[in-house]
Amino acid sequence: MSDSPVWHPFTQHGLGEPIPLVTHGEGAALYTADGRRIIDAISSWWVTTHGHRHPRIMAAIAEQAGKLDQIIFAGWTHEPAESLARGLCEVMPAALTRVFFSDSGSTSVEVALKMALGYWLSRGERRDRIVVMQHSYHGDTIGAMSVGARGVFNQAYEPLLFDVATIPFPVAGAEQRTLDALEVVCRTGPAAFIVEPLVLGAGGMLFYSSTVLAEMRRICAHHNVLFIADEVMTGWGRTGTLLACEQADVVPDIVCLSKGLTGGALPLAVTMASEPIFQAHYATDRARMFFHSSSYTANPIACAAANANLAIWRDEPVRERIADLARRQQGWIDSLAGQRGVRGARVLGTIAAIEIEGEDGYLSDLGPRLLGFFRERDLLLRPLGNTVYVMPPYCIDDADLGAIHAAIAQAVEAFSS
Repeated sequence: MSDSPVWHPFTQHGLGEPIPLVTHGEGAALYTADGRRIIDAISSWWVTTHGHRHPRIMAAIAEQAGKLDQIIFAGWTHEPAESLARGLCEVMPAALTRVFFSDSGSTSVEVALKMALGYWLSRGERRDRIVVMQHSYHGDTIGAMSVGARGVFNQAYEPLLFDVATIPFPVAGAEQRTLDALEVVCRTGPAAFIVEPLVLGAGGMLFYSSTVLAEMRRICAHHNVLFIADEVMTGWGRTGTLLACEQADVVPDIVCLSKGLTGGALPLAVTMASEPIFQAHYATDRARMFFHSSSYTANPIACAAANANLAIWRDEPVRERIADLARRQQGWIDSLAGQRGVRGARVLGTIAAIEIEGEDGYLSDLGPRLLGFFRERDLLLRPLGNTVYVMPPYCIDDADLGAIHAAIAQAVEAFSS
């Protein structure tokens, strides 16, 4: 047993796996106390978009820390939050007029669900069913778990979770089954449909087409069902565009954003809503206000980091970097076509993924063995069972990306059945 009192997330301490001590980071690399340079192949759990310690973000954090560290946001405001809200409204779809701050992807989803339920209650309609997609993941708080896939992740907490309607994942060639299921459930008058656009992340980096996404949005609009896009992972360029929804020309009623919002430097999230959802809560009756907050809502230092992220998107060739990384990832995936031991090689924007043939499932013994294999080669890769994915910072160079791809090829050779 480790001497450390720290209880790490998604970690089975009983396995005694090593937990490296990271001392600092720069660009696409992390550095450990024992002198190793680790290539961050998954952007430190999908958050670090521009690389570690981007100078503009670090400078913004330092400057704001010298002015205002924290202030209650209920009935008070500050310039970093005001600037950020205006900046988001400039780059996000025009219909998303309201910005509600929170502090993580999970809480941004909780906020979205509560907004949707409050919307219908204020309209005098009792709609309380949420529609979700098979294999989805939206976070680890109670509401977020409720709208995610049921299984080993949350079986201990089943008594706390509310019932949802689930439609099947749109497997290639059987997409109509998904659309038909959504059509049927939408006729029953649910409150909202929540979905990860184009990519189901923790569910196994499962991709589906923009055509399906557009049609799901059309069905929801036709039946007056609110459409919630969870862009916590897919936002900020991961799929090749600022939002994944752009590729389907979809504008959601509510969108959840976090992870890359601050460039990955500090925890911050927003839930952006259309004007009708805000107006449903707008009244002289205090009982109709939106009852949600956390102590660190719109933390000024985190908002300053997010403003720096917006400035980077505005002033630097971020989209060109994304396109270049997507091209390099595509070249690697193309080289794997038909290779023995590889299944489901795929790429979308900067995200590339494969399945190594062998033991399937998140809890297969292959997952920890792969984790150790990559750790020994100074790579931060965290497979989802037998699914290995690469989602690096946009600044990664050819040498580091090549090292990632080469190590995965070695893993295929070593572990495929």
